[in-house]
Amino acid sequence: MGTLARGVSTITLFVEDLGTCRDFYRDALELPLVFEDAESAVFKVGDLLVNLLDAAASRELIEPAGTADPSSGNRFVLTVPVADVDGACRELGARGVDLLNGPMDRPWGVRTASFTHPAGHIWELAQELTGS
Repeated sequence: MGTLARGVSTITLFVEDLGTCRDFYRDALELPLVFEDAESAVFKVGDLLVNLLDAAASRELIEPAGTADPSSGNRFVLTVPVADVDGACRELGARGVDLLNGPMDRPWGVRTASFTHPAGHIWELAQELTGS
């Protein structure tokens, strides 16, 4: 039968302030906006689409499950490969983005740094280290 999942095409993030999050992805991360309506904004990240969906509109998408409150804690990290973590961090800092941690070398041969976007979702920049 083959594998059911052939890849991930879209990640939907529930956000409480769509405008602020949209502006962050457009201005701080400089990602291309590919779709927008009153309840969502979709950005292209390589081959992946990141759908920012107003949390109030999430009910229709996931019912009967519920949407967790943003203060309940983080449950995932979105990792983006970059050629130069330190340079990317300097660029983000110049755009007003504060880092959670890093840049730091990890024992598995990757240099990383993490930051949150306005709704609290964590993004990690990752650079493969040579000679690891």
